[in-house]
Amino acid sequence: MTKLIPLLERNEQFARTYSPATLGLPAVPVIVVTCLDHRVDPAIVLGLQLGDAPVIRNAGGRVTPAVVDDVAYLSFLAEQWSGGADTLFEVAVIHHTQCGTGLLADPGFRQRVAEATGLAEVALEASAVADPHITVKTDVERLLNSPLLSPKVSVSGHVYDIATGCVVTTVDASYPQP
Repeated sequence: MTKLIPLLERNEQFARTYSPATLGLPAVPVIVVTCLDHRVDPAIVLGLQLGDAPVIRNAGGRVTPAVVDDVAYLSFLAEQWSGGADTLFEVAVIHHTQCGTGLLADPGFRQRVAEATGLAEVALEASAVADPHITVKTDVERLLNSPLLSPKVSVSGHVYDIATGCVVTTVDASYPQP
């Protein structure tokens, strides 16, 4: 028996009043990049509705090569669907306090994780979010410096405080420099 049964029952309730969103530009011109932590649900934290904005989630909400690739693809789609708009969207990178990836800052813990999972210690260390105010700035810079980022896409950085529920802007939105 699957543990998904209660969630499938909730889905039945959802589907009763469901109206599908059309494929095209989202209602809010923002892509959210954030952590997969169960305490950080961007739909709830930011009040997003179905069809409002794409959300990319991974451990720590880090800007990885896969995230850069996803943003590049979404930029291409937005360019096609917008008819060549001057600006496409903003990528909002949101890290959070009390992130579980902060444990990876401890070399002993990181070594045990590497041994147990086969993941490279250097990759684990790079994914640690010990201080979200610092790591979000690093990730905004990483995305802004990527040659794959469209000059029509801005990037901002924010920190969600688990204790208060508040999101604060750490890095104002800016476009890549030519």
